[in-house]
Amino acid sequence: MARKRRSGGRSQSGSTGSVQCSLCGRMVPGDKAIKKSRYTSVVSYKLGKELRDSGTIMPRRQEIQILCISCSIHRGVRKIRSKADRK
Repeated sequence: MARKRRSGGRSQSGSTGSVQCSLCGRMVPGDKAIKKSRYTSVVSYKLGKELRDSGTIMPRRQEIQILCISCSIHRGVRKIRSKADRK
């Protein structure tokens, strides 16, 4: 049978364990899952503006979202590539 991708759709070899998708709850191999991170402010916008004006360093928190392939394509995080670009 023909291979679709040289890497098999994974980033590492060996056992990496499973992680759960943040949106649909599907169990996905850890190296195949797509990790999306963003930073959010701990304080509200108005209070943050006052603190920034006074010159303080604003605390922020990193949120990591783990997505399966289906959810990442549905949400627009990943695009569907042509057959030539996949290999």
